[in-house]
Amino acid sequence: MTDDANIKSRSKRKVELKAISEWISNGEKVLDLGCGRGILLDELTRQKHIYGVGVDTDFDKITYAIKRGVNVYHGDILDALSAFDDNSFDWIICSRTLPELENAREVVMEALRVGKRVAVGFVNHGYWRNRLSYILKGERIVNEVFPSKWDTARPMNPICVNSFKDFCASSDINILRTHFLRGDWETPCKIFPNILSGYAIFEISKKNK
Repeated sequence: MTDDANIKSRSKRKVELKAISEWISNGEKVLDLGCGRGILLDELTRQKHIYGVGVDTDFDKITYAIKRGVNVYHGDILDALSAFDDNSFDWIICSRTLPELENAREVVMEALRVGKRVAVGFVNHGYWRNRLSYILKGERIVNEVFPSKWDTARPMNPICVNSFKDFCASSDINILRTHFLRGDWETPCKIFPNILSGYAIFEISKKNK
């Protein structure tokens, strides 16, 4: 990734953090699934004084998180979730994690058991630029969001806004709040999010809660 792309990526993380932090109250317990280097939990700890725990399979990223002072678990996400009782956390965050999982449904359902509320954020693969790239070039777009071509990219299970809504409807999951951003990940997207939003954040919970 180029320096310009890194700068854009960092700025997008800040916007994502701002959106999620507006939902989280001071002192709440937060579990971050796929926490990476612990940037999100570190910032939430500074801003909201949360009690945070992270989970990730990447040992190098976990090392960075530990250096930040973040409580982390190195291992499989489902294994980590199984260790917690029902409603152990006020919030569980899945920030750009679900598209990389082979067992996304199981992770979401376990997250809803362990957390009172779950924030799911993902790049909207139905965004119009992605569609246009497939139509004109017949291949996935390459940019700061998808910086690698298929032969060097991590496994990805693309999610669209509408497909996630359908998943929630068929799984007895409440969608409590949404936050859609345009392709710049800064400007709110008010209409037609499945085609005009570049990034989507959902707050979800079980219907029986």
